[in-house]
Amino acid sequence: MPNPIKTLLIALLLALTSTSALAGEIRLAAGAGMKEALNTLSVSFTKTHPGTTFIRTYAAAGALAMQIENGAPIDLYISADAKWVNYLQKKNLIDGKWVAPFAWNDIVVVGRPSLKIGSMKDLTKLQRIAIGNPTSAPAGESAMEAFRNAGIKKQLAGKLVMTRDMPQTMMYAETGAVDVSVTHLTEALTAKQSKILYTVPHNLYTRTPFTMAITQSGKTNANAKAFFSYLQSPEAKAILQKYGYLKK
Repeated sequence: MPNPIKTLLIALLLALTSTSALAGEIRLAAGAGMKEALNTLSVSFTKTHPGTTFIRTYAAAGALAMQIENGAPIDLYISADAKWVNYLQKKNLIDGKWVAPFAWNDIVVVGRPSLKIGSMKDLTKLQRIAIGNPTSAPAGESAMEAFRNAGIKKQLAGKLVMTRDMPQTMMYAETGAVDVSVTHLTEALTAKQSKILYTVPHNLYTRTPFTMAITQSGKTNANAKAFFSYLQSPEAKAILQKYGYLKK
């Protein structure tokens, strides 16, 4: 017969390893639009921290915050605004000592090159406009705020196409499934078929930095903290600028 104590110890060990980061492992969760930049930053980091491995999850900021709230094992979380970091901090799921700005971005309108968009009111002449779902995608929330402050929200009723994240928003513009998409500048810079038609004025929406934070479950992970510090280094900031992120 199997030893019951030994069986219990094995079960406990398996439970712990299923939720705790392995040595050298960093569990990273970030907005889908940050994928390319963070993949590059991760590779750059491992050059000076050999043996480090990343488990990356990319999705809308709000969706990731809900996963963390429901117990997802994440060490480092990066949101396209401070809202979701603040939300998790109020839930005591973020280590308040490890919260910092990641980068800045702009909100832009992207569409086929033949279109002319010279003001927010020009959007009312279009039929289909893609934005990230405002309940989970910060860029979508900023877009809705800009529509409201520009006085065109009612005129856009029935024209808005909600997407799950920035890559999908951008894909709709690239394939012509919509007239234009409203997305982050960094995502728009990846365009091949469409182009940036208009930059939404800063005074029309609340502009906050992309924000990063170490979770309560990640605060014992020295590698996650080292990566957090690396993301604030001149080398990391230079990489971010290559991907279109702004100083402010």
